[in-house]
Amino acid sequence: MDVSAINEELANIDAQISDILRALSNGFQKLDKIKDPNRQSRQLEELTEKMRECKRLIKEFDRELKVEESNNATSVNKTLNERKQAMIKELNSFVALKKQYAGSLGNKRIELFDAHEVGHRPGEEDVFLASSMTNQQLMDTGGRMMNEADQAIERSKKVVEDTVNVGADTAAALKAQTEQMSRIVNELDSIHFSMKKASQLVKEIGRQVATDRCIMALLFLIVVGVIAIIIVKIVNPKNKDIRDIPGLAPPANRRLLWERDHHYYS
Repeated sequence: MDVSAINEELANIDAQISDILRALSNGFQKLDKIKDPNRQSRQLEELTEKMRECKRLIKEFDRELKVEESNNATSVNKTLNERKQAMIKELNSFVALKKQYAGSLGNKRIELFDAHEVGHRPGEEDVFLASSMTNQQLMDTGGRMMNEADQAIERSKKVVEDTVNVGADTAAALKAQTEQMSRIVNELDSIHFSMKKASQLVKEIGRQVATDRCIMALLFLIVVGVIAIIIVKIVNPKNKDIRDIPGLAPPANRRLLWERDHHYYS
């Protein structure tokens, strides 16, 4: 029976499980051709991961089957359960095969380890078994181990003290930098205030300079006018239309000017 005709989700899970089972079959066939124990171990780990994924998908298939069980006919549920049992059986066969390969691979590793130990044991003459040591040797060995442990503890303490000192120095440096930043901020505020004050002073000076220029221009015009009148009086002294400037007429003419003005107003 086509699972896709029953439920699309079940069909999707069934397809994934089929792909993994096919990959497991091909993987174990390749495993027979690999002679290197290390490569066999890596291949076996990959196959084990695939089996875990297959087990998870079968559980998901079973959950989906229970959800849709009430909506399917009895014959359909029977067929789906048989399909689930077939997948579980096939997966269990691969699990048994994996255990067989793992046991064989473990025995090979033990043989290699034993051969290495028999062929080469560096420093074997310097190794003392506890059962063959005298009490003095045991005490010396224990004392040496305790001294090594004490030295390791002292080194650890020194590392901790160095770490604490570094932390204290770092904290002090951070505090100094924070204070320096605070001073910089205060100085910036002072500079801003000084610049604002200077800007106001420059504006006031500008206004004062403009006022002074106006006054100087007015004084310049007055002086020019006085000079012009003096020049005209010198060039044309008989011109009656130009009156002398009070305070600038000669003393001999002041009486005549007064009489003329007095006669004019009378």
